[in-house]
Amino acid sequence: MFEDCLFRDRAAYFPDERTLVLADVHLGRDRASNVEFSLGEREDVLSRLDALLSRFDPREVVVAGDLLHGFDSVPHGVERSLRAFERHIEDGGARLVVTRGNHDPMLDSVLEGVVADYSIGASLACHGHERPDPAAGYVHGHIHPAITIEGRKRPCYLRGPAADGGEVLVLPAFTRLAGGVDVARAGSFRSPLLGEPDTYRPVVLDEDVDETLAFPPLSALRSHL
Repeated sequence: MFEDCLFRDRAAYFPDERTLVLADVHLGRDRASNVEFSLGEREDVLSRLDALLSRFDPREVVVAGDLLHGFDSVPHGVERSLRAFERHIEDGGARLVVTRGNHDPMLDSVLEGVVADYSIGASLACHGHERPDPAAGYVHGHIHPAITIEGRKRPCYLRGPAADGGEVLVLPAFTRLAGGVDVARAGSFRSPLLGEPDTYRPVVLDEDVDETLAFPPLSALRSHL
């Protein structure tokens, strides 16, 4: 499963379903930071989204949770960012589907039709903070995976067995304001869908040459990092 997925800029594209999946956009994260100037969150998210829409021409864009960042409020300007996010997807000829993440308790106040999970072929897109109904495969976010290679920390995808016997693909955080959790140093993952970290294989996109690099399981990789 997931062999046909195409990886680009922290997102995954399912060609058979013409579905683009990303997770952990965290709109409003820049406003939650301690700096006094704009971090360019909206411009960065929208320009990268446009590039993905242009490259893949998806029929659907699925956000696998944590579209928003704030737990108990929608800060000034965030709803405008959300409307722009919706508009860019609509202008790209796609339909937006959003699954609920643990950061999204306020999402219903600004967006209609939020769902707990969403089927993409035989896989289920969800956020990964709660256990959904059983499926053959899961696509989720939540843990913000990253890996340090030659002193450089890079966002990564994770592939491996789900805790219930299915297969799982974990996406890196779409926002570049998230530092990421170094999976090679993690003793456990904060998701009921994931088991022992040693069983998961990092997948890193080398954007300089547009090449996807699939590494061996963490059990074999750790000694080389």
